[in-house]
Amino acid sequence: MTIESLLNHLSFWDLAFALIGFFVFSCVRERIANNGPMLWPVFGIIPTMLLHINDTLNFATGALIRAGGTFRYRGMWMGGAYGVMTADPVNVEYILRTNFKNFPKGKYYRNRFQDLLGDGIFNADGELWKDHRQIAKIEMHSSRFVDHSFRTMRDLVHLKLLKLTEKFVRSGNSFDFQELLLRFTFDNICTAAFGVDPGCLNLDLPEVPFAKAFEEATELTLFRFLVPPFVWKPMKFLGIGFEKKLKSAIDIVQEFADETVKNRKNQLIKLGNLNDHSDLLSRLIDIAYSENVKNKLRFPDEYFRDFCVSFILAGRDTTSVALAWFFWLVHENPDVENKILAEINQILSHRTSENRKGVDIVFTVSELKKMVYLQAALSESMRLYPSVPNEIKEVIQDDILPDGSEVKRGARILYCIYAMARMESIWGKDCLEFKPERWIKDGNFISENQFKYAVFNGGPRLCLGKKYAYMQMKMVAASILLRYCVEVVEGQNVVPKITTTLYMKNGLMVNIKPRMVQNGNA
Repeated sequence: MTIESLLNHLSFWDLAFALIGFFVFSCVRERIANNGPMLWPVFGIIPTMLLHINDTLNFATGALIRAGGTFRYRGMWMGGAYGVMTADPVNVEYILRTNFKNFPKGKYYRNRFQDLLGDGIFNADGELWKDHRQIAKIEMHSSRFVDHSFRTMRDLVHLKLLKLTEKFVRSGNSFDFQELLLRFTFDNICTAAFGVDPGCLNLDLPEVPFAKAFEEATELTLFRFLVPPFVWKPMKFLGIGFEKKLKSAIDIVQEFADETVKNRKNQLIKLGNLNDHSDLLSRLIDIAYSENVKNKLRFPDEYFRDFCVSFILAGRDTTSVALAWFFWLVHENPDVENKILAEINQILSHRTSENRKGVDIVFTVSELKKMVYLQAALSESMRLYPSVPNEIKEVIQDDILPDGSEVKRGARILYCIYAMARMESIWGKDCLEFKPERWIKDGNFISENQFKYAVFNGGPRLCLGKKYAYMQMKMVAASILLRYCVEVVEGQNVVPKITTTLYMKNGLMVNIKPRMVQNGNA
């Protein structure tokens, strides 16, 4: 009997049952072969993820724990998405340091962020990334910029942030603390890195088009990770759907960055140099246009624009989100708050009585460095709620991870920092507890292995602004807690938002009340 005659004898129901049988067989085979989430025929992991769309991080955490730390995944057929997800620190170290060159950000990541970040440091790979990082490292670690960034941060806290919080105290109104912190870090990064104050923290809390557009651009870019290229690329070409909104937002962002760069170049032409400016953008422009012609080739106009956008992405969202989770956790754990206050007051007790008046206290760099318990509480907060919960890498050549997982060329590896914090095998049976003491030994702060605690990345891509981030968070946390009781409004649902940064989905509504501060005592 030929195939044609066989098909003629098969009824519709015969074919239907055959297809159903094949589907069930494929599901069973996949279930047996894979110890991770169910991978469905044609659709891969997508149906499974859709079932847990409102709790993706905790679902992934549970799946990783059941799978022993690593599982493989596959996206929609023809979507090109496949690889492994891991929360194994040994794998993370292998990816970020041991075989670093084989695991760049890759085309998958770069293509999706190209329109927003261009070839900036956070979207670059290879030699281009090395050049960007070396230049940024030299300038960011210079004593001139360190002093400048601390002064701008200190002034912003005392001249704007604390004045705004005092305004809320007088009004008695609750407000979104996460939104206020986002405004603070936005103004802070723009002032320190570009010498421009967007005015987000002005007393009337104005809506700043650039800030709003930047937030929209980062959120809309996420959709490119959720849908296959054959969907979002035609949408981009046709200028429809979320791609239309994304382009509009990116245009506003780039217009702000281009205008900032243009104004600084005009100042350089007018003055002959930018020696009076200590912000990063001015230093880079001074290097590019005050030396030889060869340097100009290394700094095309797009470089400065991409620099501006990349640094806002790094400096705005991560720190503000970390602080929002910190204040929430401190409210949930009053004993931690009491220990932070005791440490602050103990440090202030070494001041002369004239310099210990509560409303006038401005912390010095030396005092902030002594706040060991505060740094431990901040580190513990970021452990449980890392600002960037997942990272993604691409495989250049076939490889085998330390746990035995095979990864093929073109595969993508996701390592879940959020899940790592919730694994007893990594942090012990008390891993779910908010426990700053785990960071302290004999009264000193103890840094954890950067691949067990990958909050600031690790290896060659370790965050250049790590020290500054801690200093900024300490200044904000200590200045607020010394003066105010931050009370989280009851009844709100404090949960993560599913995006590239771990925002609180519904914000953090709080009331603040003045703390009795006198002569440095709370």
